[in-house]
Amino acid sequence: MHFVKAKGILSPANGMNLYRGCSHGCIYCDSRSSCYHMDHAFEDIEVKENAIDLFEYALRHKRKKCMIGTGSMSDPYLPLEMELGYVRKALSLADRYGFGFTVITKSDRILRDLDLLQTISRKTKCVVQMTLTTYDENLCKKIEPNVSTTQQRFAALRQLHAAGIPTVVWLSPILPFLNDTEDNIRGILTMCIEAHVYGIICFGMGMTLREGNREYFYTQTDRLFPDLHLRERYAQTYANQYIINSPHSRRLMQIFETICHKHGIVTDIHQIFHYLNDFEDKTSGTQLSLWD
Repeated sequence: MHFVKAKGILSPANGMNLYRGCSHGCIYCDSRSSCYHMDHAFEDIEVKENAIDLFEYALRHKRKKCMIGTGSMSDPYLPLEMELGYVRKALSLADRYGFGFTVITKSDRILRDLDLLQTISRKTKCVVQMTLTTYDENLCKKIEPNVSTTQQRFAALRQLHAAGIPTVVWLSPILPFLNDTEDNIRGILTMCIEAHVYGIICFGMGMTLREGNREYFYTQTDRLFPDLHLRERYAQTYANQYIINSPHSRRLMQIFETICHKHGIVTDIHQIFHYLNDFEDKTSGTQLSLWD
């Protein structure tokens, strides 16, 4: 890892990334794409050493309370977070100043901060978003090698629910010819039902590939699945398309919508993002939008 001085920390939509880069090793990661202009090795994590000071300054000068989000580009619960504690410090500040918080992660390390998540949740809204892609543990360990396995994430989701923390699952990506199967989708949905997730974000049964992450993806699939000839199959089926839909997308989406509707899991993307963005002051019973 290396340290840099950041000029700012919060985006106009009140999102932030405390770290830049990732060590999870997921073979499909869009954040590797060249369009993000990362000028260092992806696994050499960039740490914004003044992030917490910038964050406190931003919260102190906010005109209205709102939801704060983190994890959209880099998973905040990397192994180095257990040493540096930036996320925990950010949660403490959000709690101190009365802001809501939502975090996207693939790691059960988030349970370290369960006490702060609960404290924030008693005052306002605190939502954990967890990515699930692959029900089969062996396949999961191949395509997401350095992160909590699906079963570990499932256990974390159950523990979060038991602690009163609402959860949302990202069902993404679904990799054609690898995990785009009915068994995979049904297995993940069974976990979501048992974990009582509020909603599932799914933009379709597929993935994205563009310059930067495409090359890495093909290199890894050549190494991990040589007998499947995935590079050739993708090239023949999709050429250089950005959005890669599974050949089984329509059937899998029907299964997804049917099961979620039956069990009361929200799948409407706009409804879920509205839920994530709306700040709720439980001390007064009022709600404010992220955009206020």
